[in-house]
Amino acid sequence: MNNTKIIKPDLNDSNSTTIEFTESYYSSAPSEVESAIINEKTKLRRGLKARHIQMIALGGTIGTGLFMASGKAISNGGPGGALVAYAIVGLLVFCVMMSLGEMAAYIPVSGSFAHFARRFVDPSLGFMIGWIYWVNWSVGVAVELTGVAMMMEYWVKDVNSVIWSIICLALLVCINVFSVKGYGEIEYWISFIKVLTVIAFVIVGICVDTGAAGGHYIGTSNFHLEGGAIPFGFIGIFNVFITAAFSFNGVEIVGITAGESENPHKTVPAAVKQVFFRIVLFYILSILIIGLIIPYTDPDLLHGSSNVAVSPFTLVFKKAGAAWAADLMNAIILVTMISAGNSGVYSSSRTLLALAEDGSAPSFFKRINRWGIPIWSVLATCAVGCLAFLTSLWGSGVVFNWITAIPSVAGLIVWVSISVTHIRFRMGLKAQGRSLTSLPYVAPFFPFGDIFVVVVGCIVIGGQGYQNFLPPVDVKNCISAYLSVMFCFVLYFGHKLIRRPAFIKASEMDFETGTYKEPALKVSEGEKLSDDIMSVPIWKRALKKVFNIIA
Repeated sequence: MNNTKIIKPDLNDSNSTTIEFTESYYSSAPSEVESAIINEKTKLRRGLKARHIQMIALGGTIGTGLFMASGKAISNGGPGGALVAYAIVGLLVFCVMMSLGEMAAYIPVSGSFAHFARRFVDPSLGFMIGWIYWVNWSVGVAVELTGVAMMMEYWVKDVNSVIWSIICLALLVCINVFSVKGYGEIEYWISFIKVLTVIAFVIVGICVDTGAAGGHYIGTSNFHLEGGAIPFGFIGIFNVFITAAFSFNGVEIVGITAGESENPHKTVPAAVKQVFFRIVLFYILSILIIGLIIPYTDPDLLHGSSNVAVSPFTLVFKKAGAAWAADLMNAIILVTMISAGNSGVYSSSRTLLALAEDGSAPSFFKRINRWGIPIWSVLATCAVGCLAFLTSLWGSGVVFNWITAIPSVAGLIVWVSISVTHIRFRMGLKAQGRSLTSLPYVAPFFPFGDIFVVVVGCIVIGGQGYQNFLPPVDVKNCISAYLSVMFCFVLYFGHKLIRRPAFIKASEMDFETGTYKEPALKVSEGEKLSDDIMSVPIWKRALKKVFNIIA
């Protein structure tokens, strides 16, 4: 049966271009065409361009984890210990991104890794990952709202912090209930500001360390304090793992965006490869600059995660002698927190939509508004963000530290699950005699990268709460440290007992539904493509090249 369709974008225009393509092709054609044939089930719009996806993945991870919690990491592990911990977690993230990129480029669906786990491993695992990821980012939204309240307290101390959380929450709702292209554009420019901020911080930090900013030469003296660069040994490095995991939490959002990308088989691999190196570069350089300038014994580093006034970034700018720059830095941190919360609402709402489509969540979460947005999923996610309102009762810093423990461990669980799913994905390809050449992107270092993620991830997940078992033992702290792990067990085995699904056999895995296939694109001679696929103007190409150099 021939599944070819011929569509004219404008039936009233005799010069309109005729485009021929197969039904299974996720095209980069004009939005009028793709909205008619893509995502028939959900009506999601493929409105995210390559630049949107790259900056969403990059900017979504630059937030409170870097600007505020990085000081705590250096305080707990020393300057060298923090660098080692961030490097190991960065390598772990690299392996996760490569595995996810391979699957998401081949099967660009909404829900991504939860869908893959259900399809290639076990429906119960997909159920568990989907819900834990939704909780992960929904609570992450609350973390960012809490950070906003903390930030505003730096300037305005006589206003209840809950007011700032409400304002920020309303802003996130407004951004996320309209066109996904608008969301992508807003996130793109905010993320661009973040990138420039980190670059400026690194430059100013080098000037401070070398004495070029007017102070004395610091050099590497802070790496030679009592105890050396790694004063607490392996335990110090291990203590930083969770902080580092929280900082990197969100890189997997590339897999979520594949379901709304114009050209997923190209944009997802590009984002996976480029964004990873930029994130690691920014994080490693930032940690290095902080460790060089501020001694790990400085108590302000430990307090920086709950007090914006002593954020490591703020302290470095103050050491440069620019008091006004500290206020500017705080304003930029405020914007980045809103951006990170924005990414949280987007990713968790799409995950909830996918859960509803698979029957794992109430069906009304499948409701799509006229702008192609899963409206009820967005609102449900924002409702969980109301947890940030607790800041008005117990104080912003206390709640911030309490909440951040949840997303970090949940993120590690998701990363391990992605690697397990990728192993099964490759096993299915081999069992069915499918060649890797059919994949738009092939992850390197298989299976060693996935094994590394599973082993290191499980060690960190299992040992991250060891301090709570040292005398004096507090039972409540022991339970809270492993709350995410227990929640995962309840979700998985609860679903297994109630639904009793069987494990997916490699020979029975579905590699056809929603799979990318090479398009058959034909344009009549003498006709021109629409504006969306015409050559980009020279000034836009030049601007893009400049941006790529900067970012």
